[in-house]
Amino acid sequence: MRDLDYTINVSLRNLRPFFRVIRGARTVPAGSIVGMIRLRNEQDLLQDTLDHLSGIVDGIVVFDDASTDRSREIAVGHPHVIEVIVNRHWRRRNRIWEETANRRILYARAKRHWPAWVFYSDADERFVGDIRSFLQNAGPEVHGLRVNLFDAYMTPEDHAPHREGQPLLDFRSSFGPEQRRILMAWRPEASVDFTTRDAREPQGVPGPFVDRFECQHYGKALSEAQWEETCRYYVDNFPVYRDKWLARMGKALHTESDFGTPLYSWVDVTSHAVDI
Repeated sequence: MRDLDYTINVSLRNLRPFFRVIRGARTVPAGSIVGMIRLRNEQDLLQDTLDHLSGIVDGIVVFDDASTDRSREIAVGHPHVIEVIVNRHWRRRNRIWEETANRRILYARAKRHWPAWVFYSDADERFVGDIRSFLQNAGPEVHGLRVNLFDAYMTPEDHAPHREGQPLLDFRSSFGPEQRRILMAWRPEASVDFTTRDAREPQGVPGPFVDRFECQHYGKALSEAQWEETCRYYVDNFPVYRDKWLARMGKALHTESDFGTPLYSWVDVTSHAVDI
């Protein structure tokens, strides 16, 4: 049944009639670091996101999931963007497979540029540390880089909404100590692909991995309105997460993390990190 689901919802979904490709200004030689980002309606963040990623990668491939704002225009106009894959129609149903299909076509397009490394991130993530130099100098024995991701939180003292054009790095003052080690960069070997439901990370990366660097994740901390939209999205589209996100609705402002632990400044949070 999984093979049939995958064929219908990923392989067939990735056929060319469902998307189009717009060329950007950037070209990269073989052996580069190619960034990948999947987004929908991120105009407030996107210029800053692409500027931030440009310090890590040589060029960026963008998947625009049928945005209805200016995201596509911002991406096409950015000097570091190689191409923008435009989803012709946003599919509300079956998001648990749809996001895998999006990432798979994004990865397939990135591989066409013969990169030495690919680096996948979301629009609401900001990275700390010289990731670019690490990837450029990593020995052949290193096949992947996992980055330690920490959630930023809004608090009663710090909850003004993010506005378009504001830098996102260090935008909030409070972070939860829960640390997720996310595979952000890998060598594009033949065994690697996105094959499972709701796959943020690819499957088939052989390892070993290096765990290094940190990421500030703002998925819970852009604004109170965005918090409610995020809760509703998971409640409506991901049954496995429904109860957790339903319980979070109306609770955008935090005095502790969603896991019941104290919040810390960015300077202090890594020394209190807890793996989840």
